[in-house]
Amino acid sequence: MKRKVVAAGMAAMMAFSVMAGTGATIVKADDEVTLKVFSNLPDRKNGQGLVEQMIIDDYMEENPNVTIEVEALDEEAYKTKFKAYSMEGMPDVVSIWGQPAFLDEVLDAGVLAELNQDDYKDYGFISGSLDGFMKDGKLYGLPRNTDVAGFYYNQKMFEDNGWEVPTTYDELLTLAGEIKDKDIVPLAMDGGDGWPMAVYLSDILFKLTGSDYSDVVSNAISTGDFSDENLKKATELLKESADAGLFQNGYDSQDYGTAMNLFTNGQAAMFYMGSWEASMALNEDIPEEIRTNIRVFTMPVIDGGKGTATDIAAWNGGGYAVSADSEVKEEAVKFLNYMYQPDKLSKYGWENGVGMSAQDQSAYMTGDETELQMQFVDAVNNATSVSGTPINDCGPSAFKTSIESEIQSVSNGSISVDDFLAAIGEACK
Repeated sequence: MKRKVVAAGMAAMMAFSVMAGTGATIVKADDEVTLKVFSNLPDRKNGQGLVEQMIIDDYMEENPNVTIEVEALDEEAYKTKFKAYSMEGMPDVVSIWGQPAFLDEVLDAGVLAELNQDDYKDYGFISGSLDGFMKDGKLYGLPRNTDVAGFYYNQKMFEDNGWEVPTTYDELLTLAGEIKDKDIVPLAMDGGDGWPMAVYLSDILFKLTGSDYSDVVSNAISTGDFSDENLKKATELLKESADAGLFQNGYDSQDYGTAMNLFTNGQAAMFYMGSWEASMALNEDIPEEIRTNIRVFTMPVIDGGKGTATDIAAWNGGGYAVSADSEVKEEAVKFLNYMYQPDKLSKYGWENGVGMSAQDQSAYMTGDETELQMQFVDAVNNATSVSGTPINDCGPSAFKTSIESEIQSVSNGSISVDDFLAAIGEACK
């Protein structure tokens, strides 16, 4: 049998869907099986996409009767196509997010298969990491990551210019001015996609509210009332940051790749993103002088806020699930369970510098980790508390759409803070 892995774009897969009639899996004769994997990791040579591909290759090597076809799209295109697949037939194994804004409607639609919780007792999942993938006591997916929000920065650039890592938010804004004076972008921000800025807003809010964060967010979403003084102050601080020039010109329309390239090309001193990009330190497509000097710090404390330096924005986000209507569900679950064997996702992820998994990775630490990896490990190990799910993923999908589409406008002053808070509140009703 000829085996192949196909990482296809939107157009190619739409053509495939037309030929196949649906997104359902084709079961070949003679016990040959084709599994379709739908992934939000289009880069198959670096980071999590590389790890995912390594596991797929291993599985096909060990199971020569199985062909795995991969459709991989970037996150926004992925979520759009996921909705289409929900109606026309879901691929066998899919990327999901264990957060209400994504998962609640998916589970209500009944498109994901229930998993046997007993299968994962010995898989080393961190306490509480499965909670976001459950409903009514039943498990529908598995988390891939422990995500931590952070400010990646170019250590050499900082040292060459005598810049210090800020410990307070006021120091961060002062630093932004000093960096701008050198004609360098202070902080590369993916504002075009909306969700990174919403995570940034959540990070600010957590530093303001500390242990009250969850109550503030849940109360606002359940009532549609976002008048809490901390929500207003966090939004005002986001706008103040944009006004101070913390972000690059055009941040509100520029995407993930553009923001990341500003940082990895040395045009920006910092880049705000999650721990899933820790593999930048090993990415040989990034100039050596930059990749070997990438470091990270978490959100500085805010004057008057309840959050401390060791209260960090962290959550269990992306993961995988199996289609409820898969024609080869047994094989799909077998592959899913294979992915999460402790010596697969966790081990490969750690060896390739891909942040932290939702499983215990201590057995794979060798002492050869990058300093960037260990900074994230230390941040988690020293955390006095973690935020949990970012605000944009805590409510219904209408709320998520509203906050991610309005946040650019409030940050650049196109709409007022009060109008922004009123609009996202209305989306919860």
